[in-house]
Amino acid sequence: MELKVFEKCTDTEVIKEILAGKPALYEILIRRNNPFLYKVGRSYGFNHHDTEDLMQETYISAFYNLAKFENRSLLKTWMIRIMLNNCYQKKQKHSYQKEVLPENNLNEKNIPMFTNQSSGEKNIINKELGHVLENALNQIPEDYRIVFALRELNGLSTTETAEAANISETNVKVRLNRAKTMLRSEIEKMYSPEDIYEFNLIYCNRIVNFVMAELEKSRKPGTKS
Repeated sequence: MELKVFEKCTDTEVIKEILAGKPALYEILIRRNNPFLYKVGRSYGFNHHDTEDLMQETYISAFYNLAKFENRSLLKTWMIRIMLNNCYQKKQKHSYQKEVLPENNLNEKNIPMFTNQSSGEKNIINKELGHVLENALNQIPEDYRIVFALRELNGLSTTETAEAANISETNVKVRLNRAKTMLRSEIEKMYSPEDIYEFNLIYCNRIVNFVMAELEKSRKPGTKS
């Protein structure tokens, strides 16, 4: 299989090859984006199985629209937007009205909450406490939880998060600040992003296999059978 030959290629290079007639390479893009989309789905409040379904829908939709991707943003951001839209439609929940910036300073260069973990600490974190953390995150209002996941767990910039969530950069800063305030006392300096909503390799493979099987039915991006 030629996948290994293209594994180190950029997203743009892989997309070019897919559109040129190598749809099997789409597996590379699925594996690269699985952790990001999984965190988005779980942060939206969906359980593991519903999140998997939403990811599959997202990948299939993205594949059929791959020719429309214009590199104006990162592929990751583009796929997250599709995932968020799918989550939104499933929940049929309206977002909050535009929020007002609080008086306290919201510094874009604030150090992320998950930067102080050594590899040793990461290895000894108790899995049960990881579930406690997930439960804590689920207590945060949805709109704040999503922004927190995009910025802190997926590592998107304020601009990328605003684009993905379709809100202003000001609202991104507001929501991130409030989310951190709600969570800081429980999780700061305790966990790494990988310990939140852990995405096991087994699940990753299952997503890949399902999506690629579906795409076998129509092996050309941009067209649906």
